[in-house]
This record gives sequence, C-alpha cells and structure tokens, in this order.
Amino acid sequence: MTNSALLVMDVQKAITDRVPDPDPDYTPRLARAVAAARSAGVPVVFVVVGFRPGHPETKSSPLFGALPDGAFTDDDPQAAIHPDVAPRPDESIVTKKRVSAFVGSDLDLVLRGGAIDHLVLTGLATSGVVLSTLRQAADLDYRLTVLADGCGDADPEVHRVLTEKVFPRQADVTTIDAWISDLTA
Repeated sequence: MTNSALLVMDVQKAITDRVPDPDPDYTPRLARAVAAARSAGVPVVFVVVGFRPGHPETKSSPLFGALPDGAFTDDDPQAAIHPDVAPRPDESIVTKKRVSAFVGSDLDLVLRGGAIDHLVLTGLATSGVVLSTLRQAADLDYRLTVLADGCGDADPEVHRVLTEKVFPRQADVTTIDAWISDLTA
C-alpha cells in the first residue's frame, strides 16, 4: 500500500507575488488540492525557504547569497506561507536551505517517520524547487506525482517542457482536478 503526502513547496508571499508572473488563480487552485488532501486524510507537508538572521548559510551560494539582509528570516513577513494555503497547527512545516526540498532540511526524516513513500509535488517554481525535489526524491526511491497546475514558473515554456517532457520520465503528471477525482473515487 502506498502512503502519500502532498508537498506544498515555496508557496511563500515573496515567491507567489513574483512567480508565475503572478497567476491570480494559482493559490485558490492549490487551496483546493490542500483541502482535498486533508479531507482524504493525506498529510500535507509545507516546505519553505528559510535562513538565520545574517544569512550565514547563504554565503557560499551564488543564488541565495544575493538575497537582501533579512529576506526569508523569521522576521520577514514576505517569508510567510500564502494565507490561501496556510498550514494547520498539526501539519509539518519543513525549512530548507537550498533549491531542493531535501537540502538542509529534515524532510526525509519527516516523510520516513510518517511511512510516506509517495510524494505529490506542487510549488513555485517548476524549474526550481519542483525539478530539484523531483530528481532527488526519485534517487531516494519515492514514488512521484506532479500536479502540473499546482506548479508555476516565470517562463511558461519551461513549465510546459518540464511537465510534458521531462517529469513524466520519473513521475505521473496530472492536474489538480484529476488528482482530486482520484482521491474521491
């Protein structure tokens, strides 16, 4: 039997305001997936980017080292998970330090502790956290599903190529509505 978890990755205000350029329907659509998972008893795990004050963990990173002081710290209101998909008190929030949800986080421990072996991936951006997490999760032997319309990217063509050509090599790719239909069937 497969034990699934829905991963909601990098859906933080600073990111949703920027990617996907912004799609006003993105967070309400994702909120339907979160609600369906909760109703079906599928754990929802939130993955966020987060750093200590002063960003000591970003100094060697060309990507994250360019962040302004205070960005993605506990004091940054823009680091909050978007209110449309806000976690419940009993849901896990995992903080990562790089692009993949696994790097610098305890995500694998949280998942293995819950006997989770199937990940349903959503998040921003498709070419960032979703791609990096999918590749690492596949190497860690997780079964994978990607909710294509639960992801977004600043470049729609990159999103299309990833969800239509790259991801299907390692994951089932579907839509939020089709996934919800399968959950309730």
